[in-house]
Amino acid sequence: MSVCSLFCVNLVNFLNIGIHWGFIGCYEKNFLSENKQFFPLYALAVHFQDSMLKELQQLTSSKVLEVEELTSDLPFETVPELEEMEHLGGDDKKVQDEEYDQKKIRASPEEPTNAPEKGVDLDDHHHLHLSSCHECLELESSTIESVRFASAENLPDLPYDNLEGRADTTCPTRQGQRVNISGKPPNILLFVGSDHQEAQPRFQQLRSLLTDCVDTDSYIIYHLQEKNVLTDPWLDNSLLLVIATEEPISKAICQKFMTYLSQGGKILGLSSSFTFGELQLRSKEELKKTIQTLVFSKADHNEMKLNVLTSGCIYEGGPRELLGPGRLKGYLENIDKDKMIVHLPFGTNGGEAILCQVHLEASENTSAQTQDAFHLLEASHFRRHEVLKEILTVLGISCHVKKMPPLTPLYLFTAEEEVRVSFMQWLSRNVNPDGVMTFSKLTLKFVSSYKPELEVTPSHMPVVTATEEFASEHFNPEIYRESLQTKQLGKIVLFAEVTSTTMSLLDGLMFKMPPDLGLIAIAVQQTQGKGRDGNVWLSPRGCSISTLHICIPLYSHLGQRIPFVQHLMSLAVVEAVRSIPDYQDIDLRVKWPNDVYYSDHMKLGGVLVNSTLVGTTFHILVGCGVNVNNSNPTICINDVIADYNKKHNTELSLLRVDYLIARTVTTLERLIGAFQDKGPNAVLPLYYKYWVHSGQQVRLGSSEGPKVWIVGVDDSGFLQVHQEGGDVVTVHPDGNSFDMLRNLIVPKKR
Repeated sequence: MSVCSLFCVNLVNFLNIGIHWGFIGCYEKNFLSENKQFFPLYALAVHFQDSMLKELQQLTSSKVLEVEELTSDLPFETVPELEEMEHLGGDDKKVQDEEYDQKKIRASPEEPTNAPEKGVDLDDHHHLHLSSCHECLELESSTIESVRFASAENLPDLPYDNLEGRADTTCPTRQGQRVNISGKPPNILLFVGSDHQEAQPRFQQLRSLLTDCVDTDSYIIYHLQEKNVLTDPWLDNSLLLVIATEEPISKAICQKFMTYLSQGGKILGLSSSFTFGELQLRSKEELKKTIQTLVFSKADHNEMKLNVLTSGCIYEGGPRELLGPGRLKGYLENIDKDKMIVHLPFGTNGGEAILCQVHLEASENTSAQTQDAFHLLEASHFRRHEVLKEILTVLGISCHVKKMPPLTPLYLFTAEEEVRVSFMQWLSRNVNPDGVMTFSKLTLKFVSSYKPELEVTPSHMPVVTATEEFASEHFNPEIYRESLQTKQLGKIVLFAEVTSTTMSLLDGLMFKMPPDLGLIAIAVQQTQGKGRDGNVWLSPRGCSISTLHICIPLYSHLGQRIPFVQHLMSLAVVEAVRSIPDYQDIDLRVKWPNDVYYSDHMKLGGVLVNSTLVGTTFHILVGCGVNVNNSNPTICINDVIADYNKKHNTELSLLRVDYLIARTVTTLERLIGAFQDKGPNAVLPLYYKYWVHSGQQVRLGSSEGPKVWIVGVDDSGFLQVHQEGGDVVTVHPDGNSFDMLRNLIVPKKR
């Protein structure tokens, strides 16, 4: 029996004795503890019997902190003169490291008051939610009563933004730099047919091929499984669909693909059975798995010849091919000139498909049956890649391949000299004689200077403690120090030019360090950035990349509502920009639960939170990635500022990454303090001021489900919706990896 199922037995015991509150969860053994205790990784508090109507009435009738009161209490009473910061200029957008004068920012003199750590009535704090566990999420969605009701007249009073009335839906750009102009998330989806045992190796082969062809700083490649085609909201969340299966495709799935095309989607077929319209696929047995000469006509009408492995099928019929600019075609150099590559537009929204019946993805090492076939395919290896890149480029995918940079060492900085002295004293007592600290997934070797022979891998990182000679065009420690005005958060910086992921740099170290020494990891570029539910976060240069360690007492307002941490972090990013004088109209917003958006059009950033409970303290890693000065893969804050300057004839300065990280951490600390002092009502007015969901409708269950209005978030941070003529209910995501606002579900009642 698993740990999770053992704990669920305890839930049944809670029910049997009639207690109204209990926890279910997934536990992790804490090897840092002397007694090897188990601590929860994921937990859900369950209110078993009573209606929540009375509580919600009390919530809405209580005095709500006004937005102006909250914002005036944030620690930015004076701000740096941004006009004195130099602009990020030129096509390469490099930032010079000249220092700028900056006025001191005064921190709030009052220490936020946390709720008492002992003797707290849990009824005052409600739900406890930690990091996700798929076993518990499945149990949650099927067995737990966590729907909360309120009457229609108790709808939260939210500011209304008429999002539908906004005429300008064009995403700004600077000097035509953007690769992705559609506004869609930068996802390339691979469909390889039914979910059998060969599907995963086939997907891995194709992903490896596409990774060699496309700009990996601009796109993420995902497996679109057959079971998810009809249910997941992928249509609006992908730039390209690659269909690479010779199996028959069901009518329902074909219809879904056609819907994608009709909405402006792009499809690449690689020896697939997918066709549409009058285009027919005819089997030609004599061609099956043979090496033939393909004549490929490029977008500029230049032709090239190459050796290819054929599928055994050819295209017939279809509309008369357009040979205008940008149209591709390919045929075999035989008597019939069999059509093997066709390029077809579809609909009025820019949809198009390029379908191939030659194995451009084939490798001579695995596809050649004879030595002669091997040599023929090998001779055209680079030409096949050239054809594939031409096709991808015509379909709007950038194929500017960049070399993966090597990992670099970490550098240690502190915001204040006293903090540095305290940390170095602690460090001297906790490293071995070689200056090494070893954790479960990472080894840190503290050195005074970096030497090339030192090993730098994702699991073994040197940390340079003497930084007098440190120089980076992307991170200025002095700007960070002057901009950071916190009492604890972000005081100790581990900085890397290139790292695998900042989320792994603090894991382990955070449990051993004194809690009053605030850790933050900052990187210029990540090679394995992490997103929600196993998604990937692209992390090119110009992106603000950080992971912050915070400690939250279990028996506190925020400790009982851990999901709010992601809301507070995304809010801190937006407030950090929009609270700068003259930047209040820069249209950055928060999207539930953890995204930063430009208006309601395009994602700029996201937040990932990992929580571990040790004793009565949550150790939380808050990962944050925000596009600040990188126009790809979607859009960045400086694009939005530049566009605002153009439209309003202003000269607002573009922002530096180091400055914005420090300002965001400062804002977050103040938001946490306000939340701990007065609970959710202390921050919700500001959250609602900036969120994208005012007046927004969504559907429950599926794209065909009932329409509901988003009205706010509940006491635990989940969305609340209202259906006309019905009640206000709390809804949960269905677990799809594309859009948490799609297919929302009402958890089942017991």
